[in-house]
Parts: sequence; structure tokens; C-alpha cells
Amino acid sequence: MTDSAFRPFDTSLDRDTALRHLNDATHGADDGELFLERRRSEALVFDDGRVKTASYDAAQGFGLRAVCGEVAGYAHSSEISEGALKRAVETARLAVGDGGGTMAPPPPRTNTHLYTDADPIAGAEFPVKLETLREIDDFARGLDPRVVQVTATIAASHQEVVILRPDGTQVSDTRPMTRLNVSVIVEQDGRREAGSAGGGGRVGLDGLIDPADWQAKAQEALRVALVNLRAEPAPAGIMDVVLGPGWPGILLHEAIGHGLEGDFNRKGSSAFAGLMGQRIAAPGVTVLDDGTIPDRRGSITVDDEGTPSGKNTLIEDGILVGYMQDRQNARLMGVQPTGNGRRESYAHAPMPRMTNTYMLGGDAAPEDIVADLKDGIYAVGFGGGQVDITNGKFVFSCTEAYRVKNGKVGAPVKGATLIGDGATALQQIRALGNDMALDPGMGNCGKQGQWVPVGVGQPTVMIGGLTVGGSAA
Repeated sequence: MTDSAFRPFDTSLDRDTALRHLNDATHGADDGELFLERRRSEALVFDDGRVKTASYDAAQGFGLRAVCGEVAGYAHSSEISEGALKRAVETARLAVGDGGGTMAPPPPRTNTHLYTDADPIAGAEFPVKLETLREIDDFARGLDPRVVQVTATIAASHQEVVILRPDGTQVSDTRPMTRLNVSVIVEQDGRREAGSAGGGGRVGLDGLIDPADWQAKAQEALRVALVNLRAEPAPAGIMDVVLGPGWPGILLHEAIGHGLEGDFNRKGSSAFAGLMGQRIAAPGVTVLDDGTIPDRRGSITVDDEGTPSGKNTLIEDGILVGYMQDRQNARLMGVQPTGNGRRESYAHAPMPRMTNTYMLGGDAAPEDIVADLKDGIYAVGFGGGQVDITNGKFVFSCTEAYRVKNGKVGAPVKGATLIGDGATALQQIRALGNDMALDPGMGNCGKQGQWVPVGVGQPTVMIGGLTVGGSAA
């Protein structure tokens, strides 16, 4: 592990030489950049009373991109050297051909910085992290005699990026990330159920290894497991559903958010393509993508093209008013980039991606929304899901949900899945709570094989007429 900052133009490449090669690659192109990255990550997993995994990874490299029209040439290497860069120029140049493009202006500069530069991996010594995991295991087992297994994870990463553009503009960003997660399995009368809780963000480990923080996570994981232990089979049928605040916004992210990314709309493959300025949601529904929230998991000071992150309104009072854009799609659609050009690493080209996507709250009390639910499901926790971007159809599994009849919350249900499509669900929103909350910091988003950290959020929401899949007779 090294404490020195990532300065590739001081240690591996001459900056003027790198700029000359970048200009060779992008001559006659519309856009392009040299993206350099160093990333370090550590993960400790304590499972069933012993250390299961203790990993440390380090990687660095560069990605070179040249964009001409709708085509992009991309080459990358884990070797940051002039020789590797020269070879990359030959590959990236293939997309430009005879050129004829006009280089887009560079992104605006920003003095904003949304998180600490400190390396979270070095923020706590290894023995301290290990002892914290042991303490979590002991604490969770001591909460209830029905606990038969505990898994605790501490993870941290430190990403440093430098972005050089053909005009010589240079942008850098240092991005920390931490997370702590606790999962428990309980057993009673031969039945086993699980629960988990966790979170983190672009912060140091200090707060996460504080007993007050991890004890609350362990207690929440146990609470969910015990709820599932007494859960009954979920009903099936078309019914109204109330979603809880915070993490249930993952349904919004998947079923709606991806459909509002610029590339899907430019290509006409989104269910929302061609609907700009039209009503796509019930009145009162406002959805934002905001990468500017300090310390949040999905926040970025600048995106992976160097554009400052933005607070972008996508749906305003039910009207579609914006898409999330990277530089290429924004140029082709005749709009401005929104700071959503993201990539998993130097080995991947950027594309439009979400940051922190959330729905604003309304003025209804959450308890009143539940009281208005005559016959349905109250879902407060979600697991995995699948979405078809072209039509917005989704299937999501609930990890914590309850049967509601005549406004009374009844028994928890197990095996409930929510089935519908994003466009219809938006129109069928019947109530918005005044309790908008963001998730605790545990989201990852996949798109075209790339994974990036994201955040979600929403208030308590009632949606009418969703299909609930269950196993109850």
C-alpha cells in the first residue's frame, strides 16, 4: 500500500507527450479523452465465527477514447507507459477514419468537492477491523438464542482518476468508498430465515466501526430475520401496494431510471423515448438524479468524462423534462451533458448512468397512506429484480412485506414478488408520503456488464393495481 497521491504524469508518462498522442488519436474527432486510474480495495468477511475472506487488490491503467459521430474507438491498458499509449492510439484512431468532426468544448470546471480525499483503507488498522468483525459476531449471537449464523463484512476502496482532454484540460478526482454489512440466520422449530442490514458511502471507516453504528445494523438484521421467521405465504393477484421509504426506491431506479438514460432514448429503445414534455406520471410525482449530495454512495464530484456532477430533474409534477446524459449522447441529441457519463474502470468506455436517483416526497402522512390500503401489500424491503428496458416491465422480490386489510397491517408475508411495468406504475401512483428518505448506502447498478455504485430514495408511495406473485392458496 502506498500513501503517495496518484500522479501518472510525474511517475509514468510525460504529460506533453501524452497530450500529443491524445491529439493524434482524436484528430478530426468530435470528442475524446485519456482516462487514467489507480484503484485499491480491501474486503474482510467474517462468517460463522471465522475469517472467511481477507482480500486486498490494487490496479491501475488507462483508457483512451476517440468519438466520431455515433462511433467510439476505445483502447485500454494496465500498463501506463508511452509504448502502451502509442499502441492504444492506433486502435482508437480506427473509429475516426478520415475525421471531419469538430471537437466538442471541454466540460466546465468546478471547485466543488463532495467527499474526503483520505484513503479509507488506511483509516483503520487491520487488527482493528478484524476485532470489529469479531465483536459484531459476538454481539449478534448474543441478541437472541435463535441466531445460528452471522456474516459480517467490512469493505473499503480508494479510486483516483485523472482525465486529460485534447485541449489540455486536466481534471482529477479522488473517490473513497466504504461499507459495513451484517447478515444473520435464525432457526426455530426447524425453520431457518435470514435478514441483513448494511450501508456506507464515500466516507471513512471511523463511523462504520463505531459500535453505535454496527450494533444498530446487527439489530436491524436480526429484526428482519425474525419477521421472516413468522411470515406466511404471500397472496397472489392484482392489488394495491404501498412501498416504504428509502431502499424500496430501487424499484424506481430499475423500472424507471434506466429508461431515462440518454442512450436508450436516443436509440428509441426506451419505453419513454419520444415523450419529452409529456405526462408520464401521476401529478405530484417528481424524480431527480442528483450526484451532488455530499458523501453519498452514488455521488461524484465529476463524472468519468470530467463533467461536474449535477442535480438533474427528470420528471417534474408528472411531466418528463430530462434525460441523463453523457457527452456523446448529449451532443447527438442536441442537449447539454448532465454529469452522468460513468464507467466501471479504465477498462470500460463511459455511458449514461444514474448517480443518486430519488422521488421527492408529498404531503401525506405515511400512516394515513397505509390506512387507506384496503386490501394489499405493504413492502418495506427488496432484494433482486429484473427489468426489460424496452418496455419497463419488472419483477422484484420482497425481503420484508406485510399483508394489509382495511388499513390494518397484518402478518408478514414471504415469497412476495411485485410485477408490473414502470410506465404504468408511474401513472398509478395514488399517494406520496412526507417521509422521503435515501437508502443507507448499499446500491450497485449493472448495465452492459459494467457495475457502478449508486443511491436510491423515495417517500412512502401507494401504487394501484400491481400484480403480486405469491404462493398462498
